[in-house]
Amino acid sequence: MSRIAKATLFTSVVFAGLAVWGVHAQQRKEQETMYMGVIRDEARQAAKKKQREEELQESLRKREIYERVQTVESGPNTPLS
Repeated sequence: MSRIAKATLFTSVVFAGLAVWGVHAQQRKEQETMYMGVIRDEARQAAKKKQREEELQESLRKREIYERVQTVESGPNTPLS
């Protein structure tokens, strides 16, 4: 093999190796980014669930207070709204 052929082969192998390494590094970074997105989504969902539960408890508390104070009579001629 001539020197030029060896240099070309070496350059090609190095370039291919760097390309493969670069793609793998990029995929790892994307995977980490996607995983962090999942963690953020889970935290956001947990916060929303907690807020909804707090709002439900507040609503139930208010309903209990209103039912103690107000009387509601249901009859055949009483509209529901």
